[in-house]
Amino acid sequence: MREVTLQEMLDARERRAEAQRELLAAFALPVLSFTMNIPGPIKDSPTIRRAFDEGLRQLDLALNDAGYATLSRQVRHAVTGHVFLCAVQADAAELKAICTQLEDASPMGRLYDMDVIGPNGQKLARAEERRCLVCGSVGRACASRRLHDLDELNAAVAHLLREGLLAADAERADALANQALLDEVYTTPKPGLVDRNNNGSHRDMCPETFERSADALRGFWRDCFLVGAETAALPAAEAFARMRTLGVEAEKKMLEATGGVNTHKGAIFTLGTVCGALGRLWQPDNPHLFPERIPETCAELCRKAVDEDFAAMVKIGRARTTGERLFLSSGLRGIRGEAADGLPAVFETGLPVLTACLSDGMSRNDAGVNTLLHLIARGGDTNMIKRGGAELADAAVGRVRRLLAEYPRPETTRILELDTAFIRQDLSPGGCADLLAVSYFLYDWSLLPSGGSEDERAG
Repeated sequence: MREVTLQEMLDARERRAEAQRELLAAFALPVLSFTMNIPGPIKDSPTIRRAFDEGLRQLDLALNDAGYATLSRQVRHAVTGHVFLCAVQADAAELKAICTQLEDASPMGRLYDMDVIGPNGQKLARAEERRCLVCGSVGRACASRRLHDLDELNAAVAHLLREGLLAADAERADALANQALLDEVYTTPKPGLVDRNNNGSHRDMCPETFERSADALRGFWRDCFLVGAETAALPAAEAFARMRTLGVEAEKKMLEATGGVNTHKGAIFTLGTVCGALGRLWQPDNPHLFPERIPETCAELCRKAVDEDFAAMVKIGRARTTGERLFLSSGLRGIRGEAADGLPAVFETGLPVLTACLSDGMSRNDAGVNTLLHLIARGGDTNMIKRGGAELADAAVGRVRRLLAEYPRPETTRILELDTAFIRQDLSPGGCADLLAVSYFLYDWSLLPSGGSEDERAG
């Protein structure tokens, strides 16, 4: 980040004005100019770049919802600031109303300057003057009288940037988690599991059951992310206790939506923990700055609670669920133990296999099928053991391992044969399905743009 000179800013404004005049001459339509309102000599940083990109995303959504086409779109990133220009097929006053609404309603809207220049070359004014960045007073009195120094202004900007980007990334996490749950159930074919072909080994659920469940869980993933971010300075166990309270409520919503069917209990625990870990690691300039720390952060969050759960089971000597009975009889720790260990099945198998398959050009569906097979091949799915017993589950895992050894990416016909066998034996790798959803989610999260490098913003 470097400070810009007054002359550099004047030159940048003249270039923008000239580009606006060219658009007006070329199209005789209203021209939209979007820049960031950043006081002081530093106009660019990774955080400012992300805020600009978020503002442009919101603007595009609003224009699309209104049915307005944009022509000759121009985006420029520079040390003097970020600029978006275009001509818009719209009424100038209606376009200004949309821009004003975004500026007033968005968490970072006070930092957005969305100007509309009418076909006559005149800039349209806001109906109401904007408020002071620092104290919220209406009008320009604070600026004209210089009531707030640059440190106060910078602090106010930093707060708006952080809170706005945190809210935006939490919503992204929520949307990606919801999509991951849907992608998991739609992935076809999946041996023994509900998919587009059949309901697998299940009599009480179908794709629509999972759709209702996923819809009921909207907002839970966002809240886990926000709790993770807001408690980043607190001990991990304390943060997880707050997330667990959210999880209890989420499970109730799931059961209400499905009529008592357990569709996503494992996902609530695993994916909720992952969302909390991402929030704990979150930085405003880059939502995935520390991907290598996600496993250990997941483990830190839930390990103490999981260890206490298992210790209580041993002390009491009886179990309420099949998973608890398997722990007491065989030491199998299930999905809770997996999360407490940092989700090795995801980070050692699920995510690497999914990434490799997609990088090789496989469709998302086929990459997901292959990923699921590799997760099954790891063994230890307590849902498989619950439904078929350890011997039958081990035999099924062995069959999958042999298939992958001979055909690393099996044809659909061979997977359909597995599906038939799993259904006949009433086997369902539900734990692996949850881990597939987590793999989908983390892959998509890794694709979110950061604020860019210094080289990218140097133009």
